Amino acid sequence: MSGAARHRPLGVVTRGTTNPNRLRRVDNWIVATCADRLLAAADPLVVDLGYGATPVTAVELRARLAAGVRPDVRLVGLEIDPARVAAAAPAADPPGLTFARGGFELAGLRPVLVRAFNVLRQYDEREVPDAWRTMTAALAPGGVLVEGTCDELGRLASWLLIDADGPRTLTLAAKLTTLGSPAELAERLPKALIHRNVPGEPIHELIRALDDAWQASAPYATFGPRQRWLSAVTRLRETGWPILGGPNRWRQGELTLPWPAAPRGV
Repeated sequence: MSGAARHRPLGVVTRGTTNPNRLRRVDNWIVATCADRLLAAADPLVVDLGYGATPVTAVELRARLAAGVRPDVRLVGLEIDPARVAAAAPAADPPGLTFARGGFELAGLRPVLVRAFNVLRQYDEREVPDAWRTMTAALAPGGVLVEGTCDELGRLASWLLIDADGPRTLTLAAKLTTLGSPAELAERLPKALIHRNVPGEPIHELIRALDDAWQASAPYATFGPRQRWLSAVTRLRETGWPILGGPNRWRQGELTLPWPAAPRGV
């Protein structure tokens, strides 16, 4: 009997909205920042939880990891809806890419990494900590969960890197050529933060400070949105925000920092 058959899926069916390349920003970040975990693993197993009505983003993640990290990576796409699992079957390419029924319990698998995007958005904020704990409890030792949300085309996104001890980092990411203001990112915060974007909360202070730095960097727009973003991130770090990484990641339209905006009670 398979692990998927032994474990009752935990969670509810998501809306299933998906688009090709919708998750390219988080995928590229995973390749750049989580490669060491997969390279060190005896079994480089990754789970894409809640891939949606079509398996396209699961297929893309597996291809990016195989090309950018190690070719023997195994990805299992999990969905609670059995009809979606059946519909994804033609895209399977075992052993590297398979699909199964499962939820937050991860179908009895022990992955090194889980990507759960646009899954918790429809849940109540109070349900988020339990979902995190359920997923991280199922990880392989040293494994991580990447949980977040994005808009329909993947132009605005944010995600958390979470381990057994809770969130470790927060990343905001945007397609810079279409970004009007960093304040737009507030609409695509992870569920744990989206209702915390109010005065007095750290996430509100972060987005306000980033937007102020973006406005102060307006003269750099002459050289393109990438240079303006680099200037804004540099200004933000100079004011004391503990920005991680360096220009190689920042120029991708990313901003990562240690978990600075934990909502109270999480």
